[in-house]
Amino acid sequence: MPMDPLSDVLSLLKPHTYVAGGFDLGGDWSIGFGPHDGIKCYALVSGACWLSVDGIPDPVRLVAGDCILLPSGRPFRLTRDPALEPTPFLALRAGEWRRGVAIVNGGGETMILGGHFVFAGAHAEMLLDAMPPIVHLREDNDRIGLRWALERLRQELVEALPGGDLVARHLAQMMLVQALRLHLAEVGGRNVGWLFALADPRMAAAIGAVHAAPGARWTLQALASRAGMSRSTFAQTFKASVGTSPMDYVTRWRMLLAGDRLTNGSDPISVIALALGYESESAFSTAFKRVMGCAPRRYGRRPANANTRPAQTPGSSV
Repeated sequence: MPMDPLSDVLSLLKPHTYVAGGFDLGGDWSIGFGPHDGIKCYALVSGACWLSVDGIPDPVRLVAGDCILLPSGRPFRLTRDPALEPTPFLALRAGEWRRGVAIVNGGGETMILGGHFVFAGAHAEMLLDAMPPIVHLREDNDRIGLRWALERLRQELVEALPGGDLVARHLAQMMLVQALRLHLAEVGGRNVGWLFALADPRMAAAIGAVHAAPGARWTLQALASRAGMSRSTFAQTFKASVGTSPMDYVTRWRMLLAGDRLTNGSDPISVIALALGYESESAFSTAFKRVMGCAPRRYGRRPANANTRPAQTPGSSV
C-alpha cells in the first residue's frame, strides 16, 4: 500500500511542539519576535492585525479565520498598527498569562492562537526550503478541520481541563498538518518541489511508491508505470514538478532514511545498505557520502540531538 509522503517526511523530520498558546489582545499593541527555528503557525480566532516579516516589503493584513505559517525563521512583528513601536515578545513574559495565553491591555478584542514547531530529525530544509517566507491561508476551501482544531485549542487553553497541555500540543500538530494540506491545495502545480508535486496524482503515486518501498529495485520504467505514463514523459514531468530527476529523488530519500537509522538506531551499515537496495556496503557508502557529505560511520557518530534545542518554558516561544 503506497505511503502518504507528507506524513512520511514529517515522521522523519520529527516535528515537536515547543509551545501551543497565543495572545488575547486589546487596545494598541505591537509585538516583535526574533529569529526562530522550524515553523511558527498562527491563526486569528477574532479581530484583525498586521504581519510584518523582515525582508518582505509590505505588511500582510490578517482577519479572523486567517492562518499563517512562518517557515523562514526571519524576525517578524504582529501588530494592530504597523506604525506602532513593537514590544519585544520576551518582555511579555513578565505580564499576565492564562494557561499559555498572554493577556495584553486587558484583551477582549483580538485573539491569536498557534504553535511553534521545531524538528528533531535532520534535514528540516527538505520541508522548509520548499515553502515561501509567509504562507497565508485565507480561502474558505476545506478549512473545517483547521477551524475545529482552533476552537478545541482555544477551549483547552482557556478552560484548564485535565490533560489540557497534552491535548493542546496534539491539536497544534493537527493545525500544522492541516495548514500544509491547505497550502498544497492552493498552490500545488504552480510551485516546484516534492511537496507541490503531491498535488499531481501521477507524481504522488510515484513518490508514494518510493516511500512505501525505498529498498525496491526502482528503475525509471518502474516509476513511470506507477504514474501511468511513458518513461520519457514521466521523467520530464517529474523533473519539472519536483526539481530533480526521479532516480536522484530515490537516492536522496534512501540516504535520508539511512541517516535517520544511523543516528537513532543500532543496525550495522551492512544491514542498512541491504535494506535500502544496495548489494554492497561500499556502493552504499559511496552514494551516502555523495548525497550527505560524509561517510556513514562519521555521520553515525553525530549526537542524536544535534539539530534540537532544549525545551523552553510555556510562553517563551509562541
